[in-house]
Amino acid sequence: MRFLIAVARSYPGRTAMTLVALLLAGLAEGVGLSLLLPTLSVFLDSDAGALQSQTTGATSGLSKVGHVLLDGFAALGLTPTVGTLLVVIVGCITLKSILVLVANRHVGFTVAHVATDLRLTLIRTLLAARWEYYVQQPAGALSNAVASEALRASSAYFHGAAAGAFLIQAVVYAGVALLVAWKATLAAIAAGVILLYVFSYLVQKAQRAGARQTQLLKSLITRLTDSLHAVKPLKAMARENLVGPLLESDTTRLNRAVQREILSTEALRSFQEPVLTALIAAGLYVALIPLGMPVPTVIVLALLLARLLTKLVKIQREYQRMVSFATAYWSIQDTIRNADQAHETESKGGIPPRLERAVRLERVGFAYGDAPVLKNVSLSVPVGSFTAIVGPSGVGKTTVADLVTGLLQPQQGEVLIDEASLRQVDMKHWRRMIGYVPQDTLLLHDTVLNNVTLGDPEVNEADAEYALRAAGAWDFVATMPQGMYSLVGERGTALSGGQRQRIAIARALAHRPKLLILDEVTSALDRDSEAAICRTLQELCGELTILAISHQPALVEAADRVYRLQNGTVTLSVDRSAAAPAVGEPRRFHQTVPGEPGGDPETEQGARHA
Repeated sequence: MRFLIAVARSYPGRTAMTLVALLLAGLAEGVGLSLLLPTLSVFLDSDAGALQSQTTGATSGLSKVGHVLLDGFAALGLTPTVGTLLVVIVGCITLKSILVLVANRHVGFTVAHVATDLRLTLIRTLLAARWEYYVQQPAGALSNAVASEALRASSAYFHGAAAGAFLIQAVVYAGVALLVAWKATLAAIAAGVILLYVFSYLVQKAQRAGARQTQLLKSLITRLTDSLHAVKPLKAMARENLVGPLLESDTTRLNRAVQREILSTEALRSFQEPVLTALIAAGLYVALIPLGMPVPTVIVLALLLARLLTKLVKIQREYQRMVSFATAYWSIQDTIRNADQAHETESKGGIPPRLERAVRLERVGFAYGDAPVLKNVSLSVPVGSFTAIVGPSGVGKTTVADLVTGLLQPQQGEVLIDEASLRQVDMKHWRRMIGYVPQDTLLLHDTVLNNVTLGDPEVNEADAEYALRAAGAWDFVATMPQGMYSLVGERGTALSGGQRQRIAIARALAHRPKLLILDEVTSALDRDSEAAICRTLQELCGELTILAISHQPALVEAADRVYRLQNGTVTLSVDRSAAAPAVGEPRRFHQTVPGEPGGDPETEQGARHA
């Protein structure tokens, strides 16, 4: 019941409305069922007085209810005839159906909200988590939580609510049956409880199968997501067959878990029905033969106890389905809790950054676990400059960029924006001043426009065109069939590598940042595309500040300042900042490359220095 209590606390209003509607429905049905015995007595005895003559034996308790109902009829000026009683019974059952519909409406809304709210909570929590959290999380597991686990959690609530509704109805039937014949009713309840206990093993088996499904679905989706990201090189090397067995193994094990759950569910259904029928038949025999109870009483009691036992059986079935699906709820709650524990702390009311002089690292140290990456690193990125950080792979170049953006926090030293520590500035304000282009260009399967704006309502078509022109992408975008409204294909496969990189640069420029950070943006490009990107960056320099992470010679030659990072320390290896343009004044020189007018392969390096 911990699951139902957790959901009820999340939706107290709808839960209360559902319970009230179900209780009123049960009361209406109870009144209708209470009239069955006097109705049958009047009909079978053909004597209206029979309604008032049942004051002894097993029905003595019911006569009190009958008297209350008779007083109600008298107050309304109605005669308790068979026809009147039947009309009231039909009215009570109709009212009960309407109230159950109201309850089910609230249940339906809650079922939809459970899935939606879990997804929204998870998404918001994930987006608020620190960068280190994402590094440790497989994307497939998070996708599975949003898609599959949220849906299964809402199904768990649906079955739990159904079990609750059946429980309220069972209590009503038990109450009316106790008024008819309390000893027989207690015996039937005891038999029902024993029946539930006997079959509880199948409930536990379904719960274990459901937990296994949750685990295997997460594993399968994670493997599948990772495999699809790498499907091109796998197929190019004819090695997709190495991934297939892993996916097939997870799928086969998932299939077995589903089979176990279905088998447990159907076994419960199959075994319950004959046992339930046998119990009802035995009860009828005992009531009619050994006890010699009146036929009207036996008929009503048989109806009540049959319904009671049937509801108990349905409660167990719905409970079985609930515990099977509820494992997904607790799994997604664990994901939300872990992401929330990794919540990124933000400085409330921090200093608004301006970036008027420089971004600096002062004696910064950083380590991943026990592996130090940066040791006492100090460097400066002046405003309006084109600064490059070079060095072998794995020395911490990207870590420097992550420290500047605030995705990582230095363990020693400070990152300064002008003279303000990054720990003290308004982090969201600072990040809005940054344009970031990662090494792996990820484009959406959408239009060029949406890939540049990312749906930001503050970035319009004019901003997108400005960014595309600034990134040197407008010429090829304008020739596409639908211009900015042309699709770029899955992960941008309709474009060349250089074109994808330019779209990514345009995306970073669309909100007109003050600092542009480039992480190995030319590492996967051919020579001509790399040279074209370098020309674009040189033209942008002066309009904004550029920090490039690279080991490519062309990008290094285009920069004003070059820092070399190695063995955790940094040195300034090149400084051309004296010739750098002032802020707001773009560069005016051209980089000569092979294949262009005036370009000479023999003098290319010299042209770059020039």
